[in-house]
Amino acid sequence: MTDEITEIPETAPAEAAEASAAAELSAPNAERVLTYIVQQVVDHPDEVAVTASEGRRGNLQLDVRVADGDMGRVIGKRGRIAQSIRTVVRAAAVKDSTQLDIEFVD
Repeated sequence: MTDEITEIPETAPAEAAEASAAAELSAPNAERVLTYIVQQVVDHPDEVAVTASEGRRGNLQLDVRVADGDMGRVIGKRGRIAQSIRTVVRAAAVKDSTQLDIEFVD
């Protein structure tokens, strides 16, 4: 038997950074939970859109867009519904091993 060591080819740094950034900007469970909850609250569930981007602190940020008349329903009195949605979705993000911010965008 010969003791040969085979080298594992390394990916280029740019490719590795892109793959890492794509993995970091992914939270499928949190996105599904957020979409489901918001669709249950609003009058026009077909107009709910959730997009992912990089947040202010480098965390994943989920932006929620709803129909014009539905933003008040999502935010709720004194922001209580919005805060509750954030709490539940952040708990779902633990399963994705990520931290995230949620923004409700007009």
